[in-house]
Amino acid sequence: MVNITPDNKLKRLIVVGDRVLIKPKDPTDRTVSGLYLPPTVQEREQVQSGYVIKVGPGYPIPSPTDDEPWKETEEKVKYMPLQAQEGDVALYLQRNAIELQYEGEQYVIVPQSSILMLERSEDLL
Repeated sequence: MVNITPDNKLKRLIVVGDRVLIKPKDPTDRTVSGLYLPPTVQEREQVQSGYVIKVGPGYPIPSPTDDEPWKETEEKVKYMPLQAQEGDVALYLQRNAIELQYEGEQYVIVPQSSILMLERSEDLL
């Protein structure tokens, strides 16, 4: 798993909106029965898993309208937070993932809606 530390360059990345930055797990090149799979077969898998590295602020919530529109108000955007948290293991759909390479490491960015399931190490209760 990749940890974000103060000296880590990932700290400079800002994920926008409802997107999640994921470090894909290394796919196994062997099936349960012991067959070796070529990389082209592994890439076609629709569901992948990886570690959640960073999450965006969430879905923007529209601000309520006032009865006095002539008043100048400071528009501060509010967000509904995402379910994914840093350190979770995510199962996501590969077809909605955008692959990128940053500082020599491979990552994917997926929208929250592409994440099928999260595994969190701490208790959810």
